[in-house]
Amino acid sequence: MAKDFILPDIGEGIVECEVVEWLVQEGDSVCEDQPICDVMTDKALVQIPAVHDGVITKLYHQKGEIAKVHAPLFAMDVAGEAADVETQEHNSAPQNNNTAEQLEDFILPDIGEGIVECEIVDWLVAEGDEIEEDQAVCDVMTDKALVQIPAKYTGTVQKLYYQKGEIAKVHSPLFQMTIAGSAPKQNIDVNQAVVKAQTNAAEQAAPVKVNQTAKVVNTKAVASPAVRRKARELDVDLTQVPGSGKNGRIYKQDIEEFIKGEVPNSIDTSPLNSNVANTQSKTQSSGVRVEPIKGIKAAMAKQMVASVSTIPHFTFCDEIDLTDLIALRASMKEQYKAQGVKLTMMPLFVKALSLAMKEFPVLNSKVNEDCSELTYFNDHNIGIAVDSKIGLLVPNIKSCQSKNIVDVANELTRLTESAREGRVPPEDLKGGTISISNIGAIGGTIATPIINKPEVAIVALGKLQHLPRFDENGLVVSKAIMQVSWSGDHRVIDGGTIARFNNLWKSYLENPSAMMMAMS
Repeated sequence: MAKDFILPDIGEGIVECEVVEWLVQEGDSVCEDQPICDVMTDKALVQIPAVHDGVITKLYHQKGEIAKVHAPLFAMDVAGEAADVETQEHNSAPQNNNTAEQLEDFILPDIGEGIVECEIVDWLVAEGDEIEEDQAVCDVMTDKALVQIPAKYTGTVQKLYYQKGEIAKVHSPLFQMTIAGSAPKQNIDVNQAVVKAQTNAAEQAAPVKVNQTAKVVNTKAVASPAVRRKARELDVDLTQVPGSGKNGRIYKQDIEEFIKGEVPNSIDTSPLNSNVANTQSKTQSSGVRVEPIKGIKAAMAKQMVASVSTIPHFTFCDEIDLTDLIALRASMKEQYKAQGVKLTMMPLFVKALSLAMKEFPVLNSKVNEDCSELTYFNDHNIGIAVDSKIGLLVPNIKSCQSKNIVDVANELTRLTESAREGRVPPEDLKGGTISISNIGAIGGTIATPIINKPEVAIVALGKLQHLPRFDENGLVVSKAIMQVSWSGDHRVIDGGTIARFNNLWKSYLENPSAMMMAMS
């Protein structure tokens, strides 16, 4: 059966290309990774390789013609699939020549700059399901974010090329589907289809190796890829396994204890009881647990090592009196809430930071690798570190210098909600010029944050404390105090610069009226 090769994304913003030269002909046998043709985009000459062994059956374009990205480029008979096709035809219901269905592979597109592979976290459809255009098909994990892959067409899923937990390659087939309207559908015995679906569901819901009642006790089933792989090997449904970690996270020993029947059918997996459960788990098992560092955590580790090994950090700390700013926010909060705007303190911090950077543009710059050039950015793309369920993400609010408080607040809400779910679009993670880490939301007063390379500065906000301070009359009063900790790149920022910059930022936060005047 011939299979179309879909021209993948071959560059950011590229939607078409010219076929410069075919390196094969129809009827040629080709090997995986063998060059098939040269195509010219408006940026470069690109060579397109084969993704399977097989025989070329059709070239859809002539030399000099324009090929569209995400459209068929050529067709080939894939080696090793002929027997499967014959078996399917032998077992299928009788059909005439007019009922042959057109199958098309969905090619996994570029899902982020530099991303070449991803892990299948969850399939949201099954083989045989009918799907709509733009319907979510699966969740995949890259080293930057959790990404949801949508369908490009309406049709029926025929084959899933990967299992949960396996690694899928960018520009390779992810699943196969029949496109609606491309050909008449085969006659299907509805009763047989229902029985088959029920049988498959029963097989998935009732693990063979675990003699327990199928009861869902962990609907989210939060677990690492290694744990999910172990669960598949042991044929265990993770939704039935009580997790002993924070927020019900499942560890390998949880699966082992579930198989042995050493855990109750349900336990309280709330964050309040997670520490107790984790302690019990450690008591029952004196061994060690090895978990691979992958995805976001691996990317963060690599980024942090690169930052501290190439950037000479120095830290500057100060305290800010937020009493007046808190009062201002309280007076505006309900008014903004009525307009559907969630006004927290962070939009005020972001806007004040942007105003200060206008006077100190070196804080909004980037230094090259050999420290011979300094690039100044016009846009203030301020990143906000978010403690997401998949690791640390730093999406950034674009062009803060041209946004008002409401714009910043709305963008902040969108980004933090997306980040906490691990579904931040790649463009929201790119192009940051300075970062804020709100570590005080979890706890702590002073930190030594690591610069988010290639930026030159980052600030960590400590927790808000009500502390005694002297007023202008020498009387002790209660003030809302926050400690802030700056880390700067000492190659381009000295102590005096960061101190003066911080003083300006601090003046806007301590005197909100001055900030409002600067915004006008």
